[in-house]
Amino acid sequence: QVQLVESGGGLVQPGESLRLSCTASGLSFGDYAIAWYRRAPGKEREGVGCVGNAPHSTYYARSLELEGRFTISRDNAKNTVYLQMNSLKPEETGVYYCGAVEHLGFLAKYYNFNMEYWGKGTRVNVSS
Repeated sequence: QVQLVESGGGLVQPGESLRLSCTASGLSFGDYAIAWYRRAPGKEREGVGCVGNAPHSTYYARSLELEGRFTISRDNAKNTVYLQMNSLKPEETGVYYCGAVEHLGFLAKYYNFNMEYWGKGTRVNVSS
């Protein structure tokens, strides 16, 4: 049984940082791309970014890429992908989800929210 478990969410003040983790089990981790999404209260789910299984295969939502505040990394030895979030803003409050999809064509699948497996999410609250 495949499981994705997000962790690391919590309450932080604006400008602070959090590192989220997505740990997978029940799949051949190295064959999968992992994506991060978020859903802010009252808004649609949106993509944050994703990472493939090849070097230099990390992609971010355009707004985040320009700001450079978020970093996605993976540790295949730990079956875990991380989302480091710096200088957090109140509007980034929401539930953060990770998804897994086989690597082939993963970028298009990420843009279409077409993940094979989903975690249940971890809540991030950015508030003073």
